[in-house]
Amino acid sequence: MNKQEAESLLTQWIENENLQLHCRMVADAMEACARKLGKDEETVHRWWLAGLLHDLDWEKEPDAHPNHALEHVFPKTDLPMEVTEAIRAHAPERTGKEPDTEIERYLFACDEISGFMHAVSLMRPDGFSGMKAKSVTKKLKDKRFAANVSREDIHKGVQLIEADLNDHILFLAGVFENRA
Repeated sequence: MNKQEAESLLTQWIENENLQLHCRMVADAMEACARKLGKDEETVHRWWLAGLLHDLDWEKEPDAHPNHALEHVFPKTDLPMEVTEAIRAHAPERTGKEPDTEIERYLFACDEISGFMHAVSLMRPDGFSGMKAKSVTKKLKDKRFAANVSREDIHKGVQLIEADLNDHILFLAGVFENRA
């Protein structure tokens, strides 16, 4: 599946612009992480696909997410199994699959934190520009701020990729700043 086909699938399934933005942010994060790890272009593309399509069925089938896409949408595509398994592992409480492989661990580590950082960026006059880890970690402590974002998953994610939370935040802030 090329980028144009993936984007077309995304917009067929997701109308909400904020959810589309989230998926694109996670795709950018995954692509940047793959490049940072020195992956080849084919692998970078697969990581980007996993990020872009991870929440494909969230809007139309929230109660069946991500299983609906895994069972009814992705089998009709040429998505590599590595990508579909990463999508399965990004929601272990719904699928029973824990993130084990590198792509699975990174998707888990990029998902919740991307959404949270976007919420923080909306509160800042310069968005992601100049965002410091401290401003994000301070908001993480406020349980009322972006209350639907799992702090537990954010912390689990950085443990899965053996990263420091502040370093992960700063890396992603740079990725997202370049996106704007």
